[in-house]
Amino acid sequence: MERPTRQRQAATTTESQSTTSGSEQDVEAIDPSTVDPGEVIKTDDGELIHEPTGLVLDDEQIDHGPEWRSFSQTERDEKSRVGSPVTEMMHDRGLTTTIGWQNKDAYGRSISSEKRNQMHRLRKWQQRIRTQDAKERNLQHALGEIDRMASALGVPDATREMASVIYRRALSEDLLLGRSIEAVATAVLYAACRQENIPRSLNEITPVSRVDRKEIGRCYRYLSKELGLEIEPADPKQYVPRFASKLDASTEIQEKAKEIIDVSTEAGLLSGKSPTGFAAAAIYAASLLCNDRVTQQTVADAANVTEVTIRNRYQEQMEAMGLEM
Repeated sequence: MERPTRQRQAATTTESQSTTSGSEQDVEAIDPSTVDPGEVIKTDDGELIHEPTGLVLDDEQIDHGPEWRSFSQTERDEKSRVGSPVTEMMHDRGLTTTIGWQNKDAYGRSISSEKRNQMHRLRKWQQRIRTQDAKERNLQHALGEIDRMASALGVPDATREMASVIYRRALSEDLLLGRSIEAVATAVLYAACRQENIPRSLNEITPVSRVDRKEIGRCYRYLSKELGLEIEPADPKQYVPRFASKLDASTEIQEKAKEIIDVSTEAGLLSGKSPTGFAAAAIYAASLLCNDRVTQQTVADAANVTEVTIRNRYQEQMEAMGLEM
């Protein structure tokens, strides 16, 4: 009785082995480049698996994160072994070190007065060495101005980086001769806002700058031409949400204002017009059409334009819409 049983087990084992080897041969015969992407699934570990056959197409995923875990900002700072990333917003790109001002040793104990005076001299000379070149001092002052104005305007870091890169290009090509640092810094910030589609007009940037509007515009046109900056005309619809937020306007008014801008733009009314005044007039017209009347003075104050501008653009937009108000 035992011998037939062993034979059956051996036959079953042989059959299963042949089936397994046959499936493995089928899996090995699959070319990953010919696999249908719809049959590929991605696991939580990052592996790419061919679902019908179970073939692992890619299991060498690179994890760019740290090998440790943290659950709070304090714990993250304590475990981090690197400094801040390289940034264009600092004149030395953040690669230099700074002597701290705590006047304490590695154990947290206060240092003597003699060591304190020595550290004070070291800090002073370190600051002088970091900006010993005239171009570095120029760059340090300009980047500080860009950061100050960007903070006042609420501009994101990506736009600040772009402004810093443009200023470095202008400095390296000697385009700053005869122009003030503040004017060029304001001009590159305005250019960066235009390139990154951040709705900030010259009228908004001028109050936070230390130069007048004409000088900023002159520097902007000069840098845009010399550096070959590809800047598209500003879209008035980008200003609508911000102006509407200041006026506490409804979503219906915003959508109607954008519709008015589209129709009047197709009619050719935007050419040569200020985008801020165009957007403000569209919001005023939309508020009248939606029976939520606001005064021209209120809209003008929110958009930092004159009532005359709103009145003129409003009449043109109503004619383009085929309406009489």
